Amino acid sequence: MMELYSNIQDKEIITARYRSDEHGITMADTTYNKVVSFIDRYQMIRAGDLVAAGVSGGADSVCLLHILWRLSKQMPYRLLAVHVDHGVRAESSRDAAYVQQLCKTMEIPFYLHNADMNGYAAVHGISAEEAGRQIRYHAFDQVLAEKRQGSQRCLTAVAHNANDRAETMLFHLFRGSGIKGLGSIQPVRGSVIRPLLCLERVQIEQYLAMQGLDYCLDSTNEEDGYTRNRIRHHILTYAEQEICVGAVAHMGELADILSETESYLGKQAEKLYGIYVEEIAPQRAAPDKRQAADAEQTAVPERLVVRGRELLSEEPVMYKRVLLICMERLVPYRKDITGQHITDLVRLIGRDGSRQLSLPYGIRARKEYDRLFLYREPEEDAVQAAEDMDYGAALKEYVVEPPMDVLVPEEGTYTFTLLDGNAAFCKKQQNIPENRYTKWFDYDKITTSVLLRTRRQGDYLTIDTALHKKSVKEYMINEKIPKSRRDSMYILADGPHIMWVPGYRISQNYKVDENTRRILQVQLRGGFHGGTNRSTVE
Repeated sequence: MMELYSNIQDKEIITARYRSDEHGITMADTTYNKVVSFIDRYQMIRAGDLVAAGVSGGADSVCLLHILWRLSKQMPYRLLAVHVDHGVRAESSRDAAYVQQLCKTMEIPFYLHNADMNGYAAVHGISAEEAGRQIRYHAFDQVLAEKRQGSQRCLTAVAHNANDRAETMLFHLFRGSGIKGLGSIQPVRGSVIRPLLCLERVQIEQYLAMQGLDYCLDSTNEEDGYTRNRIRHHILTYAEQEICVGAVAHMGELADILSETESYLGKQAEKLYGIYVEEIAPQRAAPDKRQAADAEQTAVPERLVVRGRELLSEEPVMYKRVLLICMERLVPYRKDITGQHITDLVRLIGRDGSRQLSLPYGIRARKEYDRLFLYREPEEDAVQAAEDMDYGAALKEYVVEPPMDVLVPEEGTYTFTLLDGNAAFCKKQQNIPENRYTKWFDYDKITTSVLLRTRRQGDYLTIDTALHKKSVKEYMINEKIPKSRRDSMYILADGPHIMWVPGYRISQNYKVDENTRRILQVQLRGGFHGGTNRSTVE
């Protein structure tokens, strides 16, 4: 629930306070100048730009709007405000009214976008938070497209601050991110700018107090139901108070260093890619030279030829990045390409003889002598090719994107469904016998993409509430699973962390509890397992 303290009714109140600052350097001036310097440092806004500020009515967005309004008095650019009502709370119209009145006092064009966030999330099978993010950015883009004049540069300004950046860094750290993830929220991402990333939350609140600006309070930000709130209220607060004063600022400095490091390593990896990788373009006829040039710039290569052994002479941090670039050149996505896939490629290059490997999105990797060939198979050939390959050299895997069905020969049909989590479901689940072939998982605890695959070296299960681990190999031996079956069994995996060994147990880490918001339901029917044994396990 949002609590609104009061509305500002008089434009002259804001203007007078703004002018009064000009008679002396105040804390508000210092804060304003810091943000302006930050904007200038990253060249966020230039004269003539069109800037849409996302304004929810909270402290951060009100501060953003006011500072951008002040800047517009010094720099000729067009500023407008966009407020998105997600249709979740009955009192949300009050927030919109407040932002509209605030914009009226400052003579800033105001645009309201109404949406059904929960409905959008259900239709697209995503979380409410992700649905809200997509809806907001779509609204920003829509307004900018309508109000753009000629070739005017269009920007979206959002109000993330230094605390948000620190929270995101910790969130990524705990989930096992690399350098890019630890770089956290960036000041500029494409056409999105974040002018307040240089300010901590306390500085924002002080600025608003000195300017006499009211804002809306969202009580859900005080609840511990969301992971980020727990990081904010407990971990980051403890770090600031008990470990190191200024922790947020120091983490921001580290994020800058990591971002610079990521940028440098990325550029070096691109150079090495040019040295060790040859792109074979698809054989397509172009009607004229211009179309041929466009095709050369945008076409996905038909295959890549990598001088594998030579590449591995480079430092691991570099050859892994080159292999990641290879994967990215063949597919438009990155989220389902994990560190394990890169490790598999490195292992493949290092093995003797000719070997093959199946990767996500139908990518095949084939090693011949010192060369690695990467290419995408036609879908109709993928299944047969996998069956024809040496099983020890390559493993078939399925990327799970619920809702979907996956038919695994001799295993059966896996049905993946995404459900809303609630207390009633959890209570019901506790009162029914455990089903060997229908399982429920906390979807938000998954750290990478979900894969249905055979086992790999390094796979493990979490076996108890203390989160002790056991290797899948040891577990299968203890369960007396025949050795002849171990390598051919399909298991559900989150990276090397195994979520479920079908017919046996699930990992303790993914169990549904009272805090679960989204549930991944997995059912296995028919095939080798049969999917009819409902006896109790675990």
